[in-house]
Parts: sequence; structure tokens; C-alpha cells
Amino acid sequence: MSVLFTMRSVRTTPEGFLWEPSERWVRGRKGDVTVVDSRHPVLVWEPDRPVPLYAFPRDEVREDLLRPAKNPRTGRHSGSQIFYDLEVDGELLENAAWTYPADDLAGHIAFEWSERSGRGLDHWYEEEEEIFIHPKDPHHRVDALTSSRHIQVEIDGTVVADTRRPVLLFETGLPVRYYIPREDVRLDLFDRTGHSTGCPYKGTAQYWSLRGDLDVPGNIVWSYPDPLPTAAAIEGLLAFYNEAVDITVDGERVERPVTPFTETLSPRPSS
Repeated sequence: MSVLFTMRSVRTTPEGFLWEPSERWVRGRKGDVTVVDSRHPVLVWEPDRPVPLYAFPRDEVREDLLRPAKNPRTGRHSGSQIFYDLEVDGELLENAAWTYPADDLAGHIAFEWSERSGRGLDHWYEEEEEIFIHPKDPHHRVDALTSSRHIQVEIDGTVVADTRRPVLLFETGLPVRYYIPREDVRLDLFDRTGHSTGCPYKGTAQYWSLRGDLDVPGNIVWSYPDPLPTAAAIEGLLAFYNEAVDITVDGERVERPVTPFTETLSPRPSS
């Protein structure tokens, strides 16, 4: 007996938005108030944004909590002109929601996700799993594979890591990241910083910076002490930005990649 599966394709609007329906049950909460409860969300990729956002049918959104924005951030979301402030229990979040200028997305409302923006909701859920930072891209893969490759990491000619038991993390759209056991890293050359970042696929990372006066970006090393299940193999291991260090794999020097991180690596703080 054969079963035929119909795969939904990503669709493109004349305005350049990519979108596709999702079958996930998505909820968004502010405090104890459920603002979004949707079984018919749509994933939207804005033309100038590499990660998706959800847009929701109006009847699955608490529109009674939305107010026309007093200071709309027009242009922030690829030409969007209609923005809403969100008022929940007396707290007003400016420009927390908006509509897209595309006929295919008419009747849908999108919301800010990033808690760091100060405009997003507090918690988001797909089914019963809480998700963070932004929705997961169904076309994005993260594979963490144990390896026996010989990995060496150098900074300004000094070997700071040397291992034959790395975990290689392959992530769509990014260079391979080489995660190295702590015992194989010269952590005595680095200081832990207060910097942290979040990833919807891997979890929350902590960072280290190189000591001394070398012209090296800060927060050049990171680790996930408690990664999400999809990346469990990298727990506690350390990775370096390929963009800013010299990495040799099985005797072959890896060319430094150019990625969005190349320009955003934080400058080294002055002493």
C-alpha cells in the first residue's frame, strides 16, 4: 500500500514576501493573557530578513487588545504601514504588531518576537513546546555529528585548541562550526564574559574573550551549557568564530568565511 503526501510549497507575493501555511498550533502570551491562539498560522519571510515570523488570522488574535500605533515604525517590516500598540493589564507595548502590504497576507497580523526588543510577547509556544527568539524555519537543518577529525585553532599564531574528538555542527546557511571538548582548549588564555545569545535551534550560549592586547574581537568563544535536544551533542563543548580565527582540519587550513557575523563580531573592548 502506498501513501501519497502532498508537500506545500513556499509561495511568493509580488511584493517579495515568501510565505507558507503551517499546521502547528501556536500561542503567544503576555503575562497570563493569551494574545494569540492560532491553529492556522502562516510563516512569513520578509525580503530583507533571513528568519521567518508568524502571521495569524485576525479571528485567532485578541484584537480587542490592539490599538492603532501612536508612533508607527513604518518601514521596519518591509514596507508595512499599519502598526498596532498592544495593551495588556495596563501595560502598553508600542508597535507590537503589524500587517503586511501583500494581498496574499491580507487578514493576517504579525507580532514582535524578540524579548530584547521590549515590544514582544513574553512566551511563545508551538503545540506544548516553548520556543524562543523566532519561529523555527521548517527548511532549516541543524545536525551535530561526532567526529575523529583533527582540529586545530590558532589565534595570531598561537594554538589555542587541538582535538581529535570534535563535534561538527552543520547548520543551514552557516559554515561548519567545530565544537571542542574543554580539556582540549587553552581556556587559561580566556576570560568568561557576561555576554549571552539565544538560538531557537540550540539554546542559550555563554561566551569567553581572549586575554591580552591582541587585535581580536571579544566574545570569540562560546558554549551551550544546556542545549536544546536537537543539539544535545554539543553540550558543554566550545566553539570559535571561524570568521576571526585560523582553523586547520586534518592538516588543511580552512578559509575564513564571510557571514553576517563577520561585521557584527563585537569589537575588542579597550583596556
